[in-house]
Order: sequence, then C-alpha cells, then structure tokens
Amino acid sequence: MDQHHNIKEFHKKVKLAGVMLATGIVFGDIGTSPLYTLNALFHSGEVVEPAKALGILSCIIWTLTLQTTLKYIIITLTADNNGEGGIFSLYTLIRSYFGRWSVVLAVVGGAFLIADGIITPPISVASAIEGLQKFNPELNTVPIVIVIIIFLFLIQQLGTQQIGKFFGPVMLIWFSFIGVIGLLSIFSYPSVIKAINPYYAYELLMRYPGGFWFLGGIFLCTTGAEALYSDMGHVGRNNIRVSWIYIKIALLLSYGGQTAWLINNGVANDLSPFYNIVPEVIYIPSVILASLATVIASQALISGCFTLVNEAIRLGLWPRNRVVFPGTIKGQMYIPFFNWFLMIACILMVLHFRESKNMEAAFGLSVTLTMLITTFLISLYLRIRKVPTIVIAGITALFLAVEVSFLIANLQKLHEGGWIMLVIGALLTGVMLIWYYGKTSQDKLIERTELSPLVLQKLKDLSTNTKIRNHATNLIYLTSSDNPASVENRVLDSIFQAPAKRADIYWFLHVKVTDEPYTVQYEARALAVNDVYHIVLHIGFRVEPKVDLFFRKIAAELMAKGELDYEKTEEKKYDNQDFGDYRFVMANSFLSYDNNLPYWRNFLIKSYYNLKLIGVREDVNFGLDASNVIVERYPLVFAKADEISLERI
Repeated sequence: MDQHHNIKEFHKKVKLAGVMLATGIVFGDIGTSPLYTLNALFHSGEVVEPAKALGILSCIIWTLTLQTTLKYIIITLTADNNGEGGIFSLYTLIRSYFGRWSVVLAVVGGAFLIADGIITPPISVASAIEGLQKFNPELNTVPIVIVIIIFLFLIQQLGTQQIGKFFGPVMLIWFSFIGVIGLLSIFSYPSVIKAINPYYAYELLMRYPGGFWFLGGIFLCTTGAEALYSDMGHVGRNNIRVSWIYIKIALLLSYGGQTAWLINNGVANDLSPFYNIVPEVIYIPSVILASLATVIASQALISGCFTLVNEAIRLGLWPRNRVVFPGTIKGQMYIPFFNWFLMIACILMVLHFRESKNMEAAFGLSVTLTMLITTFLISLYLRIRKVPTIVIAGITALFLAVEVSFLIANLQKLHEGGWIMLVIGALLTGVMLIWYYGKTSQDKLIERTELSPLVLQKLKDLSTNTKIRNHATNLIYLTSSDNPASVENRVLDSIFQAPAKRADIYWFLHVKVTDEPYTVQYEARALAVNDVYHIVLHIGFRVEPKVDLFFRKIAAELMAKGELDYEKTEEKKYDNQDFGDYRFVMANSFLSYDNNLPYWRNFLIKSYYNLKLIGVREDVNFGLDASNVIVERYPLVFAKADEISLERI
C-alpha cells in the first residue's frame, strides 16, 4: 500500500529537479526534430510559396497540439502501470480484460518502436553534423556520424549516471537557443503568426496541389511523442506536463522562425532552414550544441529501448537476454546483446542512407505505425476505466483520422526507404510472436505433481538416509510453480531417479517478476520443517534479480526466526557456512527427436529453440554463481511420432 501511495505522490509532485530531468531525457527526440523536419519539405533550389510555407507551419502547430499535447501529454500519460509508461505497460493494463489477441497489438507496436530506435540516432546525429557542410559542401559526414554512434553505444556499458547529470542543463540551453533564434527570425516576417489559424492547414491539405502528401514530412515534428510516454516512470507525469509548456513554445518559435526565413529568402538552399536562421557569429557553437542535443536524444531512446526489451522479456515476448544494472541510478539498465545489435543496425542505416534527408521516409513510417497501435490500446484502456462510449469513440476517431492520414502520406515513400522499416518491424514482430508461441506451447507441456503427504514423506526419508551419499546440504530447484502444493514432474524425477539426489534440505524456489517496478519481497512456507521448503521471490521488473544473494538472506532469516534449524553433523562441524553448502538445480529443455509435427508448427517450434541461442540461461539471468549451479537437460515432445512398425528379418 505504501508503494502505491509513493508512486502516486511521485507522479503528482512537480519539482525543479524533476522538470530539469524531464527536459533532459524525455524530450530529446522531439526536441531535435527542428533540425530536419522543414528540410524534408523544402528541397534545394525550390521557390518557396507563402501558401505552402504557412500551411505546413499550421499543420505543425496543430499536430503538436492534437497529437503530442492532447493524445500523449493529457490522455496517454494517465495510463500508467504502477507508475511505468510505454506500450508494453499499456498492454499489461489491458491484457487480462481483452484476452490473448491484444498481445498482437502490443508486439507490433513494440517492434516498430524498436525500429524507431534504430533510425533515430542516425537521422538525429547526421542532421546536426551536416551543419558543417556550410563551410565545405562536399564534406563526407558519414565517418563522423559513425564514430559518434560507436562512441554512444560503447559508453552504455559504463552507465550514464555521470553524463546524465548534464542532460538537463544541455537540453535546457538547447530549447532556449532554438526558441530565441526562432523568435529573432520571426521578427523579420511577423505574419507567420497567422499560421496558428487551422484554416491555413486546411487550405494546404485540401486545395494546394499535392498538399496532402506533405503530411509525410510534417509528421516528423512529433516523432518523439511515443518515447515521451515510455519515459514517464523515470521522471513523473506532472514533471513531463509542466516541462512540455516551455518546450512546446520553444519548438513553435523554432518552426515559426524557419518558416519566416523560407518566405523571406524565397528559395530553399542545400542547408537545413534551421541552420539558415543561426547567426553567423555563433554558428560553430550551434553545430556543437546541436550535436550534443542529438547525442542526448539518441541516448534517451537507447535507454528507452532497453526498458522496452526488458518488459518484453518479463512478458515472455522476447528471448531472455542478460540484463545488467550499471551505475547507481534506480532502474537504469543495460542489455549487452541488444546494445550491439542496435549499434550495428544504426551503422548499417548510416552506410545505406548516408544523408539525413534520405532517412526521413524510413523514420516517419515506423513511428506512425507505433502511434496507431497506441491509439487502439488506449481506447481499450479507456473502456476499462469506464469512460463513456461516446467520449471513447470521439477520441479514437479523431486520432485515427490524424494518424491514418499520416500513414497514407508516409506509405508513398515506401520506395524511398520506408520499406526498410517495414521489413525491420516485420522481422522483430515475427521474433516476438514466435517466442511467445513457443514459450506458451512449452508451458502447456509442463506436467505437475501434487506434493502430497506421501511425496513429502518420501523426500524426508531420502533426506535422512545416510546410506546414500549426500549430494548437497541444500538442493534448490528453480520451479515455474508458485503454488506450494505442486511441483513439476521433472523436478521429482531429478531427485528420485537413480542415482537419487540426497540433500539435508530441499527447496522449491519460484521467481515471480512483478508488474510493479521495484518490489523485493518473498513468501516462505515449510512443507516439512527442516526438510522441504517452498519459496516465492517477488522481484520488480526494474530490480536486478540477485537470486543467489536473496536465497542466502532468506535462509538466514528463517534460521534467525527459528523456522529452520541447521544441524551440524560430525562431517559438517568444520563448515563455516551458517546453513551448509547449496546447489541450484536448473532444467533446460530441448526438442526431442520423437516429435512428429506438421510443417508450420515444426518451423515455429524449431525457430523458438533457435532463438534460445541469442538468449541466456536462467542461472545467468537470475544472478546465480556458476559454482553453485547444476544444469539438467530434458526432452520435450510436442506431438508424438506415429507408431513405427519394425519387421525382424
């Protein structure tokens, strides 16, 4: 109860430090959009028509108002799972109400959000570094961008608690800078203020030739909104909302200033409109500041991807990768496999597209699809909250109209690179659905046996049978059963099948990863005092699962409370351990040759087992010391082979 109260208070409070943190890690992606949004809409040498320029600015103003402010800041931020945000947290809130079909929505949304994490660092960093082309138009920025990206991913394993302290101040300077130079540029053409009237957006989309297709580029102004929702658990709901007021003003001033320059100049050039409004005297510092801002934006999205994958692992939607918690910041995590996967993917994107303007088509499409999925999920969440149907229908229709329009406009860019994001998103979706299918199919095959008085007596007899060599003082079996009344058949087979494993104490330990982020609790039940115990460890999904350490603390507490008595026999009197030696016994399944599966099911199950190769075993994931682990392999038969008739000759 205290934890829920603390979470509510955390999201209600508005603190200067929280606002600064939100400015630094939440708005980096959307905050660097002015570097490339208008550059995607006005091409070098194009004669700028005021009707087009004002219409585009009006669309940007109302996209940031409807899509970012109304949908995400006001509505979506209310949907938190014990204080955490993001598409998988939203799925966690609705899955028990709408069945398994909702998992497909979550998987597709999560896959395209990861795809967004692959394209964001390249486009952000490239758009900043390209400012140097003002001095040398032939400058090849690709090597510089790749070096920055490699550096960015190399530092992930060290934790970002030190450089993270500078994120807030740097981004505050960035937003102030883009707002001020935008305002100065607006003074040269104050009429751009007229674009606040949605009529100009209507004129562009309905009457300007080909105006509707400009939505594909306009959408880039709101690409960081989904990441904003994912970071809610880090900084608090109200800190994000308060920060957004200042940030939205700075963004609108920047877009307004760029539009004023375009209309005044009359012709677009090779340089981004953003860099064209930067005063000459501070041009080099502005490129440095923009580069820092894009690195911070990329860092925030990478951290968001780690959080997303960690939640997918918890929900059984992604192979069990090793999760490391570097540094001292609560909840900060690092996933080595995924870090290097992202780095290689980002480098390939840079090598393929080379310039930020070539990445714009790929960028918009992945985010549009994620936002569409969020709209469907948030409508289901509002139903759970018993919001009137007419309100849900109105909200859903509004956002679908906006996002479907953006999607249609972005689909015309498939041949320009958008197809790459579709392929990446489809592959990631396939990986998650195959893993989900394989894991649920495997779980259905696990048979359990009731821990009846007869079974418990058998365990006690084995424990005290001195004729059998002692395997360990404590044998701890990791079990999928959170019910002390039953355990998997294979666990009992491991204990009783010859040679029998005798131990002074048998432990059945279940690790339950909770929906709450920072839970560290346990339940302990003596099934046979001093002989058999059942433990359930409740660990939050943002807590490093040091199960080896947790077990020792639990055993020590049970001894201190008199619930466990470790008797030192003659052979153990020299043992320094308070409760003797211990061994964790892990079960690792493999696909039996006795299976006779239909083609597609065979493909899915084999793919599931192949995906296990990119993951880690439970002992690594749960922080078990290798010296204390015994791994046992057992076959799984999903479909028995037909009866084979053998003829003796």
